[in-house]
Amino acid sequence: MSTEPRTWITALRTSQDHLATVADGLDAGGLRRPSYCDEWTVADVLSHLGSQAEIFQAFLDTTLAGEEPPGQDAFPPIWDRWNAKEPEVQAADSIAANERFVEAVEALSDERLAELRPQIFGMDLDAVGLLRMRLGEHAVHSWDVAVAFDDTATLESSAVELLVDSVAPVAARSGAPQGKAFGLETRLTGPERHLALVVGDAVTVDPWEDRDVDGVLTLPAEAFIRLAYGRLDPDHTPDVTLESATVGIDDVRALFPGF
Repeated sequence: MSTEPRTWITALRTSQDHLATVADGLDAGGLRRPSYCDEWTVADVLSHLGSQAEIFQAFLDTTLAGEEPPGQDAFPPIWDRWNAKEPEVQAADSIAANERFVEAVEALSDERLAELRPQIFGMDLDAVGLLRMRLGEHAVHSWDVAVAFDDTATLESSAVELLVDSVAPVAARSGAPQGKAFGLETRLTGPERHLALVVGDAVTVDPWEDRDVDGVLTLPAEAFIRLAYGRLDPDHTPDVTLESATVGIDDVRALFPGF
């Protein structure tokens, strides 16, 4: 995993510019169109991205000022304010809020980035930890918007290059075993990674070591990230190969209901 904050900032900038391009000029129908997220319109997703950008900005600002981070009680009023906006305002304000956050991290010196130690949702992080959380949310929800207009949409490649190496904790958090234990040798392409997807009482993704498995799963890294986030349904699955006598791709999909 890259430990260079500027690399993560560049990927976040690319994701933000892409989202702004997708959102630019959306009419009333487009904003109210269903997004990939269940029960959320495109405007709802943009609103969520905007409120989260505001929250991450608050974490950044308090860290830079040497103040206590915002607590859980600070978030509901922010979400309520964003939810009350009209869809057109949600979209415009979301792009603006996300742009402010990206510009804020771009403006930090290398020295400031190196010493940054934000406390976010009870976790002690560094600059890369902060940016990794933001990029993961931003890139995936940007896809939720883009795919509403283009069934062939994929995650931004610069985000994939970074997020592929932090997919294990996402899979562990989102994985929901369905009572069928199995293991799969997992080969990713673009970029290449060799992993083990193991299902028992929990779901784990580990670097590959020789072990007994029930098959071999081969797919693009972009698709594997979306799988972990619950976004690899049959209509949005690229070339995936699963060589197994006992495990099917639907067994794998069922592990990740999404969030």
